[in-house]
Amino acid sequence: MKKPINNPIEGIRRLQKEYVAFRRDLHAHPEIGFELTRTKQKVIEKLIALNIEFHDHIGGGLVAVIHGDNPESRGIGLRADMDALPMQEENNFDHASTIRGRMHGCGHDGHTAMLLACGHYLQETRRFSGTAYLIFQPAEEGGGGAKAMIRDGLFERFSIDRVFALHNWPSLSLGKVAIQTGAVMAACDRIFIDIEGRGGHAAHPHLTIDPVVVAGHIITATQSIVARNQDPFDSAVISICGVEAGNMNAMNVIPRTARMIGTVRTFKPQVQEMIQKRLHEVVTSIAAAFGATATLRYITIDPATINDAAQATFAKKVAARLFGDDNIISDLKPSMGAEDFTYMLQRKPGAYLRIGQLGATSRETFLHNSEYDFNDEVIPYGAGLLAGLVEDIDHE
Repeated sequence: MKKPINNPIEGIRRLQKEYVAFRRDLHAHPEIGFELTRTKQKVIEKLIALNIEFHDHIGGGLVAVIHGDNPESRGIGLRADMDALPMQEENNFDHASTIRGRMHGCGHDGHTAMLLACGHYLQETRRFSGTAYLIFQPAEEGGGGAKAMIRDGLFERFSIDRVFALHNWPSLSLGKVAIQTGAVMAACDRIFIDIEGRGGHAAHPHLTIDPVVVAGHIITATQSIVARNQDPFDSAVISICGVEAGNMNAMNVIPRTARMIGTVRTFKPQVQEMIQKRLHEVVTSIAAAFGATATLRYITIDPATINDAAQATFAKKVAARLFGDDNIISDLKPSMGAEDFTYMLQRKPGAYLRIGQLGATSRETFLHNSEYDFNDEVIPYGAGLLAGLVEDIDHE
């Protein structure tokens, strides 16, 4: 085996201009869910130009394959998510979204560019043993893309022994990497609450059962579930994120129905189960107290993302070599955000890493914000770290 000589970050810097242009093109043409026709085509065009083997139509995603020395000895999977968000961008730079109501507000355009840059470097240098599998995943944003790729034989068709993913983190400075063992991201559940009252004239509220009032009391009461029903050391979040009731042009009409949507985030299954039970009790009992009826639909989406201890330790060693010990953060708090990469970690040992993107000239705008943009200065850092995981596999 040819041992790595150079820091891959430095080796990838010469590619930065090319992949900045690629990333900005994706940002300007965001696609969501599994509908990634243009995005996938752009990735495929790059892979063909680089003469990298790839396999399409795997759960809506694709996998590129790069062989090093002794390719059958081991396989390492590197995942990047490709999908954007159904939200309106409020930036006015040249590469802002050209599609109304769609935006790369989480940096998946950057993740895709980093994985391609990593593949470009590995294809040229081949200073590793085993095989690198570049996993380009669709529908990470609640669409079940990881599960779809797994169902379509991701781990049966490719000899992947371990798997890693990397996400930009706007609150961390550029050049920092957060890697921890155990929980990294929370379990994600969705809640839908439907309230049935009795509509009528707003001047005669005693003849109605006002679902808006019921909704207000339910919103307030749900916050007491976390505050008063669980151990303060067990983190959880219940957020009601949308309320729909009435007609904004009818100021004197009390509506008959109201609807709410929201999310629950937890780390422990027992906390998740308790919140689901208490939400049912709170929703139905409060509605009944006002003479209304209410139903809760509770849908579990993604379990918590848990890093494998051995693979997290390996990733720390790689990151420390590339970034320096002082730039490795082992105690960053787990995020209440969710990640369907967890399903890959349930099948193979691996780790989910967070890389800083806050630079001297970039704003600290967090993920899923309408003014967010991926910091292109991260590309050689992230691509270099991914490449380092492949190159250093014989030195763990």
